[in-house]
Parts: sequence; C-alpha cells; structure tokens
Amino acid sequence: MSWTVSRSWQAPNLISTACSVGSELLVSTGLDVILLDEDTNPRWKKELPFRVHAAAHASGKIGILFGHGFHLLRASDGSQVGEGRSTTSGFSDLLARPGGGWVLSCRQGQLHVFNQDGRGLKRLAVGGVRRLVGWFDREHLMWQDDDGKLRCARLANEDSQRLLEDRVWSWVSRMSQGRLLMQSADGMLWEGTPHPYGWDNLETIETRSLEPLSAHRAGDGWWVLSIDGSLNAMADGEPIELANANLGDFLVGLAADTMATIKRDGLTRIWQSPELSQLRRVELQKMVAEAKVASDWDERRKIFKRACSAEEEGRISLAIELYESLGRSSDVNRLLSGQRGD
Repeated sequence: MSWTVSRSWQAPNLISTACSVGSELLVSTGLDVILLDEDTNPRWKKELPFRVHAAAHASGKIGILFGHGFHLLRASDGSQVGEGRSTTSGFSDLLARPGGGWVLSCRQGQLHVFNQDGRGLKRLAVGGVRRLVGWFDREHLMWQDDDGKLRCARLANEDSQRLLEDRVWSWVSRMSQGRLLMQSADGMLWEGTPHPYGWDNLETIETRSLEPLSAHRAGDGWWVLSIDGSLNAMADGEPIELANANLGDFLVGLAADTMATIKRDGLTRIWQSPELSQLRRVELQKMVAEAKVASDWDERRKIFKRACSAEEEGRISLAIELYESLGRSSDVNRLLSGQRGD
C-alpha cells in the first residue's frame, strides 16, 4: 500500500521524545511539551523545568519523565495532576497499565507501580531494565533486561518474575496487538506472539541488514525506522524512497493509517495511507450504522462506553458520530463547542 506525507511541522527547538495521544501527537521540544492536533496545529503548550525524555498516554492522562521525576498531565489542557513522584537515580522508561495506572523502571533496577493518579502502589526489584515491552494482561508485564533477554513479572499479591527464554535480543519493539518485532544477535528480524511462559509463534520475517530504532504496527503490517533514517515496510520489504533518505530519529504510530517520523532537529512528517484510510472510513461507517439500529439497552451502553473512550483518546470526530447515533445532543454540542474554542 502507498504511504505519502500528508503534512509537516517544524518544532522551534530540538525534539527529545514524542508519543501518540489518541490520533494526536505530543512532542517535547526544548523545555516545552506541545500537543499537536490531527492537522499539526498546537492545542496547548506547557513549559517544564527540564526536558522530557519519555512520555506515554492513557485514559486522558499523559505520563512524562523529566529530571528524576514522574509527572502526569491532563491530555485536555496540559495541566498537571498532583505533585509528581521522584526517585534518587531517576526513572528510565514508563508504560500505561491496562485498566488504569502506570509502571516505571528506574536506573537502580526496580519496577515502580503507580495508580491512575500517580500515587505509588509497590516496587519490585528485578535487576537492570533495558526496555519495558508490554502487558499480557493487567498483572503480567514483559520487559527486556540489561542482557537482552525477555522477562515476565506477575504483579499480584505475591510478586514473582521469570525468564521467558535464554535467547538474547539486540533490539525489541513495544508489544502491539499481542505481537513483538525483535532483532537477534545475527541481525535478523523476527516476529513473535509471546505468552508469559514462552511463544505461541516465532518466525523470521526479514534477513536484510537493518538496525531498528523503533517500529509501528500499522494496518498493513510492521514499519521499521532504521538507524540510517530509512522507513521500511516489513510486508513487502521495500523502503519508502524520498530525496532526503534520512526521515528521522523517532517513529510514532497515530492510527492504523497514520504515523509520524520525527527528526531531532524538529522536522515532523505525518504519513498516511489512502487505501488504509478508506478501510478506516468503512469501519467507522459500519460502527455508526450499528449504533443507529441498536435498540437494546446493553448494546446502547456498549456504544456509549465506546464514545466515551473515543473522547478520552482524542478521537473527537468518532465520539461525535457515536453520541449522535445515541441521540445525545448535549454531548455532541459540548464537543463541537470545544472544537470551536467556545
């Protein structure tokens, strides 16, 4: 499928990190964090005392790491939730927890579990953490240790952890739809479907010499941003060709049909696939059609929860359509007023 640059944006300073906020994009540039809407117009900007080195979004809140601290911002306006938390050595990575809450790794080899409002719940000593990978469910967390091996912890009443296997990986993606993309020591790329005790499926998908920086699983499969700045589709193995081959240092997935490549110097490109966009429109039309004919209360309640989730994730157009299908004109007017800035 063809992907093209739909729009670009230039940050005023160097970019240190970025993350998706629903279908919108948060960037840390200099000492500011800026939330860009789907048309790359700034929704809000917040100045901080230090540059942000990691960020993640969930349930209407944005978790950020700067200095030695962990702070939460409201996705709606950038205002801070609570006073934040800190640790002596500083935090290195963060991940939203299914059902609400956060887990962070620190440079002293511990996992820190927080609730949805940033209040600490527990700590678990696990040794060095290279990267938090993803969740199997609310209790089972996977990460890559300092040796490159994958581990899983069960965060229940009696915390426990185990080594998934002895294999060493030089790079591992975030978990997406239950799948991982990994690079083995010999440079080959693998795709796997893990479970807490091993693999349901694990196979080689790429034998070329790629050095991945980050990856996004889009509607047509995995896309990999390489260390040389090239963007590579794992479905057909053909990189996207531009006059300037160095597309960036960060790859952020915004939706099944949208992703962003970002250079540290501030140049941000938003990519879209026309074919996937059409499939997405068909899916939205189907969802709205189902909502219009739904009369059963349980079904209407599910649609209402879907609308609330879409609103929290910043997918305002979808939320408006679903509220309209339920006849909730007050919510529709509220969202439309918010878009107009009334």
